[in-house]
Amino acid sequence: MIFRIVLDRPEKKNALDRESILRIRTMLGEAQRDGVSRVIVVSGEGKDFCSGADLSELRRIRDSGALDNFDDARILGEMFQEMRRHPLPIVAAVRGRALAGGCGLATACDVVLASDTAQFGYPEVNIGFVPAMVMAILRRSIGEKQAFDLLTTGRMVRAAEAVAMGLINAAYPDDSFERQVEEYLERMAARPASAVQLTKRLLYHMDGMGFDAAIDSGAQMNAIARMTAECRQGIDRFLKKE
Repeated sequence: MIFRIVLDRPEKKNALDRESILRIRTMLGEAQRDGVSRVIVVSGEGKDFCSGADLSELRRIRDSGALDNFDDARILGEMFQEMRRHPLPIVAAVRGRALAGGCGLATACDVVLASDTAQFGYPEVNIGFVPAMVMAILRRSIGEKQAFDLLTTGRMVRAAEAVAMGLINAAYPDDSFERQVEEYLERMAARPASAVQLTKRLLYHMDGMGFDAAIDSGAQMNAIARMTAECRQGIDRFLKKE
């Protein structure tokens, strides 16, 4: 089953505010608990994926003190952490623009699929702001010099360049985008759930590990995977083919 999270504020270019962030976090929890979902897809209603922070949020940031701003930032940061720790694979389907926090939301997903006219960028520097939390995600996705360029110039990149630098996984023609995204989601949902979930957990668990520790963690996960019913069934099917 494919669990769908749709950013549904097209009149605001799906800009993020406190309510929409909390809604995404609630839906992530629902997908984890329902027992049938195999993959999550995040998309935006209308022309754009997500334009970043809502104007009302920017006004509140400007007028708030340090503690209020820290509390507000923490809510967004916790969403990114929950996405990374979520057992299910999360796919972003990006049409139009994914900017600032919206670009962070897309790249916080495990896989990013975009239409070939999509645009990505971190324009925060243009208003004297630092894209601090999304930087942790970006730095794990692309090279240091590419990240520096994007963060300090605020320039936007189209899908083809984003693919080339490793910011996103694939770009599809606009006229076949929906179909190709659905085909990808169906392939992902058809994979053995335990193997996909264990792979995601191990991949991100290895962040910051030395080589020996990563190999040891891999050995432990290898042993766990061998004990799952899906692995044993898969081995039986393979041996029958032989």
